[in-house]
Amino acid sequence: MFLLTRGQREAGDEPLVAAYPDAPLIKRLRSAGVAAASVRMRADWDIVAARRLRALIRTWKPDLVHAHDARGHALALAALVGRRHIPLIVTRRVTFVPKGRLKYGKRVARFIAISRAVRDAMQSGGIDPARVDVVYSGVPTPTPGDARDWRSERGWNAEHLLLGVVGAMTTEKGIHVLADIANAVRSDVAARVRLVLLGGKAMGIDSIGQFEAYRAGFVYDPHRAMAGLDGLLHPSSAEGLGTALIDAMALRVPPVAFSVGGIPELVVDGETGVLVPPGDVKAFARAIERIVTDSTVRESLAQGGPSRAALFSVDRMVSGTRAVYDAILSRSARD
Repeated sequence: MFLLTRGQREAGDEPLVAAYPDAPLIKRLRSAGVAAASVRMRADWDIVAARRLRALIRTWKPDLVHAHDARGHALALAALVGRRHIPLIVTRRVTFVPKGRLKYGKRVARFIAISRAVRDAMQSGGIDPARVDVVYSGVPTPTPGDARDWRSERGWNAEHLLLGVVGAMTTEKGIHVLADIANAVRSDVAARVRLVLLGGKAMGIDSIGQFEAYRAGFVYDPHRAMAGLDGLLHPSSAEGLGTALIDAMALRVPPVAFSVGGIPELVVDGETGVLVPPGDVKAFARAIERIVTDSTVRESLAQGGPSRAALFSVDRMVSGTRAVYDAILSRSARD
């Protein structure tokens, strides 16, 4: 949201973002010169929030409304009742099959899916794929400066291979299978691995299966932290796209991931990372063994990352979104 709307503002558009009060997003947008309004949204069909959005729409007189999550989708539908001349665009980011005719009916002028996998899930839910455009999420090219020296910080030596996990430490992100994966790795290889978990609230020394681990908690400079790793583990069982993988490839940190959702659209197996069949813990463990024990493979994967990551830029996301806007506004003008 921040990157998209900042890019729109820099291109001469005038976006207004409605977001939760006191959200970090609000502060970042305003510091970048993007208009932002605080709207408390307690539920998908929060009438008070819908009225507040309706008032903003009446005052701002937008050319279109773009909802970026499920709650925003529902509230926008309610706020736009009686204003059919204002097109509604909805971005969908998850690979779950959508349900509900009301939300996915013709009132939505266009859907934006962040990957082909998301688009395919929408088609499985009965949405005509002709109503869906794929616009990949973009990330800025990382500028990490000096890589964080985890070995020095933790007292690890050069023989240890540092593998990271980045993001929310939740079940849907595959954290619960990490121990199974670690226990499936050959013991001599596992002894060389040091696992760094970037994200979540827990901090301190830990063990995950056979892996010695360190929970770093939330990090304020994630690119610098990731740049200090030798590889990235991404055990998520469902992923609309997986922007942490883009960052890893850009930083020459080869990822290992389950081939789920939009991940195969990012990572080229054997060229920029290693993909394994969904849920195959043993295959994931073999992939870890390969990148830990074979420095030639690890370096080859690292070299292929930056050019692949460059395909998923902020500029492409902004221009792709603008192309959807232009098509809808041109159609509205004809109608």
